[in-house]
Amino acid sequence: MNQTDPDSIDELSAALQQCGYYADRRLATAVFLALRLQRPLLLEGEPGVGKTELAKALAEVLARQLLRLQCYDGLELREALYEWNYSAQLLHMRAAEGHAQAEQIEREVYQERYLIHRPLLQALQAPAPGAVLLIDEVDRADEPFEAFLLEYLGEYQVSIPELGTVRAEVAPVTILTSNRTRELNDAVKRRCLYHWLDYPERERELAIVRAQVPQAPAELTRQVAEFVSRVRGAPYAGSFQRMPGIAESVEWARALVALDTLNLDPEVVTDTAGILFKQREDVAALTRDLAAELLAPAPTE
Repeated sequence: MNQTDPDSIDELSAALQQCGYYADRRLATAVFLALRLQRPLLLEGEPGVGKTELAKALAEVLARQLLRLQCYDGLELREALYEWNYSAQLLHMRAAEGHAQAEQIEREVYQERYLIHRPLLQALQAPAPGAVLLIDEVDRADEPFEAFLLEYLGEYQVSIPELGTVRAEVAPVTILTSNRTRELNDAVKRRCLYHWLDYPERERELAIVRAQVPQAPAELTRQVAEFVSRVRGAPYAGSFQRMPGIAESVEWARALVALDTLNLDPEVVTDTAGILFKQREDVAALTRDLAAELLAPAPTE
């Protein structure tokens, strides 16, 4: 760990909270161990539970540069690691024609000054205190890309045929996220610490919404957290295809404040359902009758 890194789980948790990120004990422990052991951390979970936001908050806590590699189907090595500046190489070759032998020209054009650094290489070469590298939605990339990642994840190094092996002087803090659209390779998982990030409990979500939307009335914030918690729980979860994430809860609270809402009622819930849900079927499923049921006080035992 660097001298500026938190010395305990409690210190890390408090520092993240100061940046607006409320991590539970298990998550804070996983992050702390990733820092202490200098291991990548793989976060899996449903969309909207705060995986990406954790990397942003952690970069702020550690005062490190945040580098982000957004994965997608068809992601190529040149977009993740490096590519050569072919235009500059060509200009050099033309200028050297007639003045140098072919072997000498070839050595000259494959120098680091002609290398375009992409996120993985930037992370390895970041000066102290190092970088936080977010490899976001790695499950969207192709399986061959996972195989390429193994060297980086296991040894914090990459091989460039023309230059050799590039090793990190300062180990990057590496966060991988996955929405589990497909199962990741076991070799990737073995090189990482693992944490399943679930939807937050009601009290933690309440704290997040209060921190992110401080202008919201306290009672409205409580109702938002309670409503979203009930939507995600039994028996209502089966009524919807995709549960609202933390980002939707926060955005919904902001929208309700903009509408000068003091208390939730079935009408305002259905009118703003497109903020809470992102699927047409889910918006349609949230009828006024269902909204009234979800808003009703929980029965006492």
